[in-house]
Amino acid sequence: MSVAKVSEITSSSTTSFEDAIQTGIARASKTLENIQGAWINEQTVVVKNGKVAEWRVNMKVTFVLKG
Repeated sequence: MSVAKVSEITSSSTTSFEDAIQTGIARASKTLENIQGAWINEQTVVVKNGKVAEWRVNMKVTFVLKG
């Protein structure tokens, strides 16, 4: 039997939502082991001068605890 935990994180990118997700997962994997998946529960953008300047995602990252 395994036990999983969920950690909520926010990540941003000046490129795209996909890049924000990749960046967030890469950073989370430096501290969390056994990441199994992520649920993207919110996507937002920052607009400057009528253009998208930053893409942001809030995600819940699931990882299995070591036993």
